[in-house]
Amino acid sequence: MKTGLFCTYDNHHQDAQRAMFEQMAIVRHGEQLGFEEAWITEHHFSPDQISASISVLLAYLAGVTSTIRLGTAAVLLAFHDPVAVAEEMATLDHLTKGRLLFGVAKGGPFPEQNRHFGISMEEARSRTLEALELIEKLLYHENVSFAGKYYQCDRLTIQPRPLQPHIPVYIATSDADAIALAALHSFGIMGGAPFSLEQLQKNVSRYRAINSSGSDALVLTRFFFCAKTDEEAIAEALPFLQNFAARMQRNTAHLQNTGKTQHLHVNGKPGGCFEEQYLLENAIIGSVQTCGDRIKRLQDALPLGTLALKPCSFELQKNLDSMTLYAEAVRPLV
Repeated sequence: MKTGLFCTYDNHHQDAQRAMFEQMAIVRHGEQLGFEEAWITEHHFSPDQISASISVLLAYLAGVTSTIRLGTAAVLLAFHDPVAVAEEMATLDHLTKGRLLFGVAKGGPFPEQNRHFGISMEEARSRTLEALELIEKLLYHENVSFAGKYYQCDRLTIQPRPLQPHIPVYIATSDADAIALAALHSFGIMGGAPFSLEQLQKNVSRYRAINSSGSDALVLTRFFFCAKTDEEAIAEALPFLQNFAARMQRNTAHLQNTGKTQHLHVNGKPGGCFEEQYLLENAIIGSVQTCGDRIKRLQDALPLGTLALKPCSFELQKNLDSMTLYAEAVRPLV
């Protein structure tokens, strides 16, 4: 299992520049500690996450790191021109010297994004899958012609060509069609921090029913904070989780009876995965022993390729110290 970071560019202090450079400090510290991957999110129109320009952020990180692999978690393909995305990913592959990982998604329960980009939630999934098909062709073939429902091109060759023979692809999803596409192409799949263990196991089973050998590329995100005691860790992380839960409950309130958030239900309860107690129970938060035990349970239940940790203190130094404790004391246990 690789250890990664999940980077959401949290703007706790309502200072965009501070948020960007604190996230950069976390990634660089992770690299020094031996973390293998850092995954960068894409969010729009949010005062709480300053990561709208994912390619620019990755380009900057490429220049200040040298060994940690850098991934998109994820490019919201429905909101982008796939030709431009293919060019950007090929360029980033060179800037990272072949360290790029390419994660895609249709976009989470953030209705303002769909509204402002003019893409309905119903249309976003099919656009995403078609865009990914075109991007894959453009990255590795020349004189590409494509006639899809949403996207077309005629004898197009992008430049530059990617540095890697094949940039690893991951789809962040619980949708059966998207999982099937991932399995057919041996793409990895990604699971978000609120995804229940039951849902993740179901996703893996769907994947393995089509492709028995690719599901070990699973990237799983989990909220994280490690301290000397469980009580200390929970006290530090809880305000962060409460803030996250409140925002997500607002975002999903109007979707709870539409059938579009089934993967976010817990015990049949709409939006249950955004409740404080559920988040705590499914996070990697606690003492060294508690964090190690929770990771071992995940390893026993899932074919984890990467565990992407989301440090959840409002204070940079406490996040750095928590990461150090993980690297020095938790990781040897798992």
